[in-house]
Amino acid sequence: MICRSLIGTAAAALLALAAPAQAAPVLDCPLRDMPFSMQSPMIDILLSPAAKAVVDRKLGGLLDKLPKQMFGTTAPSFASILTIKEAAGFATRGGGAMPDLTGLDEELAKIPVTAADRTARCVRYDDDRPTFKLPAGKPRILLFEKMTGFRDGPSVDAAHAAFTALAERKGWALVSTLKGGAIHPSVLKNFDAVIWNNVSGDVLTLSQRKALQAFVKGGGGFVAVHGSAGDFATFWDWYVDDLIGARFAGHPMSPQFQDARVVVEAKDSPLAKGLPAEWVMKDEWYSFRNNPRASGSTIIATLDEKSYKPDGLAGQNLRMGDDHPVAWTRCIGKGRMFYSAIGHRPETYSEPHYVTMLENALGWATGTACAAPASAQKPASAK
Repeated sequence: MICRSLIGTAAAALLALAAPAQAAPVLDCPLRDMPFSMQSPMIDILLSPAAKAVVDRKLGGLLDKLPKQMFGTTAPSFASILTIKEAAGFATRGGGAMPDLTGLDEELAKIPVTAADRTARCVRYDDDRPTFKLPAGKPRILLFEKMTGFRDGPSVDAAHAAFTALAERKGWALVSTLKGGAIHPSVLKNFDAVIWNNVSGDVLTLSQRKALQAFVKGGGGFVAVHGSAGDFATFWDWYVDDLIGARFAGHPMSPQFQDARVVVEAKDSPLAKGLPAEWVMKDEWYSFRNNPRASGSTIIATLDEKSYKPDGLAGQNLRMGDDHPVAWTRCIGKGRMFYSAIGHRPETYSEPHYVTMLENALGWATGTACAAPASAQKPASAK
């Protein structure tokens, strides 16, 4: 994810999409009133001359060692998924000591959050509600592709094409959108499932967050791939801890893309239908800070860490051990969640076994109530 391009090729044409002619101002963006701190997304620090001056002085120009494209102030931007500590960590992984950040929080907290700051923070959100024409009698799926962090064009476009072809083959009704405003009760009520296609960054307003929670808890399906759980810094605890069930740690960089053995664990699950017991494929392999099994997930497939080198930047150890989940499901209220960490390389979305897994996942997500045992469920937080 570190090396992904900020701006990819344009998304494939939206299906049956009609956006409002003029966007309404967004007032309920989640971080609008957040005091400046070391927990702020770097983009909000960079958008404030006063906050940026404090950080530059404290870090002694350390951030200047990083590629300029990592610090854009217009979304999508890598700065949307980094905090100061993580940014400083990237700058020192090639050598050099971490700067002393003592007192930085106190200095930043003294900077008032102005009306201009609030406006700048909310620009990357939207409340544009698209309308769709959907046929009756078919599973209806919304392919969601808004990003404020990384947008890796080739992988997003390949996933878009794969999901579109899959829906056509199965006779499902699938439409896509780049608008956060689509995550609204009046829109979501028309769909059986939502796919997050490599979504990166904080993309939903407070009311949109509530709408997604209600949709899933009420029985909706949620399918997410790769970058949709691959941000270094996240700002919505419910999404990473309760919906996905794991927090991203990193991916190998020596080399970034490697052949690895994928092992199907849930052989009796409908999500494993048509899959071999194991297969080898090349991709960018994610590791997570916590094991999703421990958070109540049902594991569909794991990685054999002995089949590749899970080392990150500057020798960062990304080993999860003998139990390294790579695809799993969760029950969220009456709803169903499937996440697969596979999917950086565009070629991945034409790999036959992976296409079968995604087809199974969508069929399951658009089906009836989640059937995982109660012991595998974790109460969703209200964060």
